[in-house]
This record gives sequence, structure tokens and C-alpha cells, in this order.
Amino acid sequence: MNSTPLEPDFDPSILVVSATHAEAKYVPPGARLLVTGIGKMRATAALTRALADPSAPSTRLVVNIGTAGALHDHHAGLFLPSVVVEHDISATELRAMGYPIVDRWEVPDGDGSVLASGDTFVADPLRRASLAQHADLVDMEGCAVAYVAAAFDVRCQLVKVVSDGADEQAMDWPSLVDGAARLLGDWLADRGA
Repeated sequence: MNSTPLEPDFDPSILVVSATHAEAKYVPPGARLLVTGIGKMRATAALTRALADPSAPSTRLVVNIGTAGALHDHHAGLFLPSVVVEHDISATELRAMGYPIVDRWEVPDGDGSVLASGDTFVADPLRRASLAQHADLVDMEGCAVAYVAAAFDVRCQLVKVVSDGADEQAMDWPSLVDGAARLLGDWLADRGA
């Protein structure tokens, strides 16, 4: 977990959340930043600690920035998903057994795209094709951020930049992340987050 100091140009009630320092490299100085680590568990734990911290500024908006794999070949650039689904939980089966599992969150002010989120790193064409039937993008933290924000009754926004095609190219993520991080930083600077 990492936080940056506040500067007056940025709203301290907005918490920018990123999985990695690489994705957050160009977050404007002074923005309130939380780096959680990769995956749902790490994102859930770090964001829960941050929102439950009584000494932290009150948070009205969590902005989850990061990279995503495109599940369709025509997807590129920056997306603001309207829906995030948890793709690696057996929600249908658990609900059938009587356990009310939530695995889908609506995100206000999105662009209509759907983000599938889970701890599985998607680089297999069969898995990609399966996910593409109900989603546009794939990442590893979005659903955790949406889940925790909803639990704390805090508004959430997801901002994802396509870094790869959720295929064998995904293994080149370390060399692709810098360009995506620049787009994310520019988007935040334009909005004064």
C-alpha cells in the first residue's frame, strides 16, 4: 500500500487506485493514490484498509485506473466500463445452492463497455473467446474495487487502457504498460482527480 501527499489542486475526496506502480507512474503529483498489488485479494484488502482508516480524508469517489486486455480485436485505447463482472467465481452454481453471490456491479458514467475481472491472467485463446461472449475487456482488480466501494457506499469509476489482446501478447505486458500509464495519467490530469 502506498499513498502520495496531497496538493491543493486535487480533490482529496477522490482516491485513485492502481494495482501497480507501473500503471500509476504518470498519476499527477498531489493526487491521492493507493497502489494495492495485483489481484482481487490484494485490491480488496488494501482498499478496505484505506476506506476504513479514520485518519484518512473522507472519500466520495474511488477511481480505479489500470490496464486491461481487449477481448475483441477492434478494441483499443481508453475505456470507462459501465459494468464489471467477476469471471472466475462459480456464481451460478453457488446461487443454485442458495448462496446469494453478487458477481456483477453497475458503474455510473461509463461508456457501455463490460469489464470481466478475475485473478486468472488471460492469455489463452479459448478462455478469451469464452469471456468475449459477455465482456469487452479483462483485468484482475476491477470487480474487487467495485465490490469494496459498494460496501462502503462510495461511488466508483473504472478507467482502463487496453495494453494487449488478452492473448499471447499479454505476456509482453511489462513492455506495454508505460504507454497505457501515460494515457491514464493524462486522463486524470484532464479531470483534476
